Amino acid sequence: MDEQAGWQLSGEASEAYEQYVVPYILGPWAPRLVDLATLQQGERVLDLACGTGLVARLAAQKVSSEGKVTGIDLNIGILAVAGKLPPPPGAPITWVEGSALAMDLPSASFDVILCQQGFQFFSDKPAALREIHRVLVPGGRLLLSVWKTAGPYSIAVSTALERHTGVETALRYRAARVVPDAEELRGLLVDAAFHGVHIRQSVMTIRLPPPKAFVLGHLASTPAARAVAALSDEARTALVREVSMALQSYADGNGLLLPDETIIAIAHT
Repeated sequence: MDEQAGWQLSGEASEAYEQYVVPYILGPWAPRLVDLATLQQGERVLDLACGTGLVARLAAQKVSSEGKVTGIDLNIGILAVAGKLPPPPGAPITWVEGSALAMDLPSASFDVILCQQGFQFFSDKPAALREIHRVLVPGGRLLLSVWKTAGPYSIAVSTALERHTGVETALRYRAARVVPDAEELRGLLVDAAFHGVHIRQSVMTIRLPPPKAFVLGHLASTPAARAVAALSDEARTALVREVSMALQSYADGNGLLLPDETIIAIAHT
């Protein structure tokens, strides 16, 4: 979640985030990030910018009851949802409200830090990486993912948003996909004293429900929620229709099949 203004979600938006973003947009990618971490029983794991805790719950099962998992996020509403979800088998999870730029956590207290699609929101990325380095043990590892491209769904939605709600709302929506490229990410990690930096690019085909069943619910979980809710019924219908038309070539049965790409950085202290 955002370290800047703009991604603080209300209770209803946080619930929508768990219903729409987690299973369809982040969910397909989370197991890949966690698997790359090769987590071991007993390890201490931090899920940074944890959202509703998808990665934290997967990690808890990997490190078993001997391990420890902490999820930290700046967004109070989204942490409330995380805390209400059934705990997974394995390590206990502690939810902490806090900023990646100044974590109220002890130095050298984690073996592994995972960050799925949060790094792009940190307003001071070098400062965040220094904090990450501080709370990792010597020899600890960081795995973070960011989107490689905007992707056809995000492009279609942001284009329709700009037409119906204005440039400002569209820009806030697009922020999730404004990310460092692979070489910039590598440079930031090296400058923050990480070593053994490996950048891995991954491609996946994801499935989304039909736009009529998905777009408005998904937008209710984003900073565009208020602007979309203020539209007339006719304007919201037109917005969804425009997204559907833009994505016609990806229609597959009862839904959409869309290409998606991420960059995953693996680095060591």
